[in-house]
Amino acid sequence: MISIKEVADAAGVSTATVSRVLADKPHVRPEIRERVLAVVETLNYRPNRVARSLRAQKSHTIGLIMADIQNRFFTSVSRAVEDMAYEHGLSVFLCNTDENPDKEAMYLDLMRDENVAGVILAPTGQTADSFAARVKLDIPIVVIDRRVRGVEVDSVLIDNVEAACKIVEHLLDDGHRRIGALFGLGSTTGRERREGFLQAFKARGLKPALELLSYIDVREEEGYKATQQLLGLPEPPEAILASNGLMAVGAFRAIRENKLSIPDQIAFASFDRTTWSSLVEPAITLIEQPTYEIGQTATELLLKRLEEPARPTREVILKGKLIVRQSCARHNGS
Repeated sequence: MISIKEVADAAGVSTATVSRVLADKPHVRPEIRERVLAVVETLNYRPNRVARSLRAQKSHTIGLIMADIQNRFFTSVSRAVEDMAYEHGLSVFLCNTDENPDKEAMYLDLMRDENVAGVILAPTGQTADSFAARVKLDIPIVVIDRRVRGVEVDSVLIDNVEAACKIVEHLLDDGHRRIGALFGLGSTTGRERREGFLQAFKARGLKPALELLSYIDVREEEGYKATQQLLGLPEPPEAILASNGLMAVGAFRAIRENKLSIPDQIAFASFDRTTWSSLVEPAITLIEQPTYEIGQTATELLLKRLEEPARPTREVILKGKLIVRQSCARHNGS
């Protein structure tokens, strides 16, 4: 790797002059600037970004730690963060934890070692529940997707209670009473969506069939297994709600394998707008989460934190949107 000293020697200047040219600082004679840039191009010199940021105590990179990059929710969030960062001359260091708190801790340490300007974090379930004990706030952090406990930190969340209540109300309006539901195990998101589910029943003076509620890991295969179990009950559900896009894929596959007609024999609804949900027959009723807006807002909060380190923390709550399609209405409108 070419060093800055080799560039300086080839150009016949000091390393400080090379640094000034590369940083586009003033007070460098035009002919010297041109000579240094010519050498940089000839030698294909690339500055050591980590060393440069350590010297300046300022990095042009932000960290993005996602819980599961295969989940389209996080893919869309990541795209928004990258777009916003690019607009502000920043690069993004992306890591994926697979909901593993050990990987998460390793990546947070890596972010510190890389001297990133700040981090946008979708915490694992364990970290969200004990954030103060697990995460050092020695670098700016913005939390997304899950509410954390024990500390005040900038965050961007969804009103999960309202969103779940809204989609369950729609199922109740269509006449369904035995509604099965799949909730994420051990996460604030899963707990809040369960709360919204129960609120919808309570508001109507109805009692849900609690034996139809499943708490599972947020994985496609877990959604499949849980739905198979629900469909195998002596009195199976009339409708199934998957409170996450990955679980919805597994649930839909189980319904298809059991050769049940949607919505004639069973209604189906889910969270998260995915490509497949509008392509299957019938198209799926769902809660669309503002994933791109989450990424944008989180990046804006991080930039504001970098500009004003002492500013009060802020929690932004965004709303999900109910998209009604054909997968819930009872046959013949009954």
